Amino acid sequence: MNTPDDLRYSSEHEWVRVEADNKVRVGITDYAQDALGDIVFIELPQVGQSMGAHDRIGEIESTKSISDIYAPVAGEVVQVNDQLEEHPERMNADPYGEGWICVVELDSGASIDELMDAAAYINLTEA
Repeated sequence: MNTPDDLRYSSEHEWVRVEADNKVRVGITDYAQDALGDIVFIELPQVGQSMGAHDRIGEIESTKSISDIYAPVAGEVVQVNDQLEEHPERMNADPYGEGWICVVELDSGASIDELMDAAAYINLTEA
């Protein structure tokens, strides 16, 4: 499995990439997309949606199952990857690139510090 060192990870298998201006990009991990199988539909969060860490923010449907997407951080959705509505398979092909889900502006006091680094996430998935 591909687990980039420059990302942070949640126990629900979402990744977070720090961007400029107190924003983070969010997606699902390579491990998650592999476990789901072929992704055929995604329910994206809405721009302007506020969320707490661990809130349900969407849903992914694959040929194997339906899974919830959880917010790895608290904040407000400022952008969504609407290309996934017509091309959900991008989550399988490129989960850390074209398969991203949304960009979140972190709430005041919100932090990614409680999320796992790559080594901790690898330990979780290999347990």
